[in-house]
Amino acid sequence: MAGDKENSFSGERAGSKATDGVGGRDGFDPSAPPPFRIADIRAAIPKHCWVKDPWKSMSYVLRDVVVVFGLAVAAIYSDSWLVWPLYWAAQGTMFWALFVLGHDCGHGSFSDNPKLNSIVGHLLHSWILVPYHGWRISHRTHHQNHGHVENDESWVPLPEKMYKNLDNSTRIFRFTVPFPIFAYPMYLWHRSPGKKGSHFNPNSDLFPTSERKAVLTSTLCWCMMVALLVCVSFVVGLPQVLKLYGVPYLVFVMWLDFVTYLHHHGYEQKLPWYRGKEWSYLRGGLTTVDRDYGWFNNIHHDIGTHVIHHLFPQIPHYHLIEATKAARPVLGKYYREPKKSGPIPIHLLKNLTRSIKQDHYVSDTGDVVYYQTDPHLYQFFHDKSK
Repeated sequence: MAGDKENSFSGERAGSKATDGVGGRDGFDPSAPPPFRIADIRAAIPKHCWVKDPWKSMSYVLRDVVVVFGLAVAAIYSDSWLVWPLYWAAQGTMFWALFVLGHDCGHGSFSDNPKLNSIVGHLLHSWILVPYHGWRISHRTHHQNHGHVENDESWVPLPEKMYKNLDNSTRIFRFTVPFPIFAYPMYLWHRSPGKKGSHFNPNSDLFPTSERKAVLTSTLCWCMMVALLVCVSFVVGLPQVLKLYGVPYLVFVMWLDFVTYLHHHGYEQKLPWYRGKEWSYLRGGLTTVDRDYGWFNNIHHDIGTHVIHHLFPQIPHYHLIEATKAARPVLGKYYREPKKSGPIPIHLLKNLTRSIKQDHYVSDTGDVVYYQTDPHLYQFFHDKSK
């Protein structure tokens, strides 16, 4: 645990279990090394859950593509301002569903054929302005280092010293809703604070030399999609392209940031982050949180069933629910049952906003750390309102 931090923003003891929210009413400590191995979890999952069926995977692609084009045709045909908001919400959600299928391609859980994975992944991700290989490689880094303060790649916590060095505007944008749920395009270009490189630059520190050609290919595909959008804008007009594509893209970005943030943040009990000898692939993966998205579970391919996905990303999305049920007896208290959602997961907005307002930085020292709060972060707004 981190030692006392006399100069911390919160004035809290970083090593205090009461402060960090460790140890619920049953005394369970989520940072304690689990009494099982990853091999025990693997053995509990039925063998057929590991089988990848490319025809089944392609059927989901066909389903989503048909819905995407059907929604666009319906919106163009109706061309009503009563319909456009519904179209934006639905189409943005479908863009997110396409991303999840491309995400499966990146993990190799789409099929056992690398060429098929790459072709489908490029088509799906380029359509929604994601550089497939650039994202695939950084996402692989995320999975290989999940829960590690320095080495993780996605929504990484800021050490206190780095947090202090951020300018006020950056802090406000990073920790004020709704700004963080529009962060993804900026992350693709600049990554997170403290990390250098771009998902579009094959010479970035993100990528090994052997994969730079693949990254360049993905960047060129991204540029081709941008060029296509520009050309279509000249033909049908920019307002039409914004209505058909631009607004749904923003909805997609909101879905992506919303879901990926809640995979690793916003649980009722604070969860640990690790450094050094305390980190392991298993302990890092066990800090992941499953979520229930109601009607959207099937639409976005059960991506909320995330713990088993993080530990075993090779499992196809259509086996994740069964694999999770089989693994629960082994995981015990390390598996956090998701709160049941209504048709629309409105309850998760509370988790998101509470976490963004409270989870600001972690201690600079210690191999097991928890998010702490800067009580002065929003003082500017309070002072201005007086």
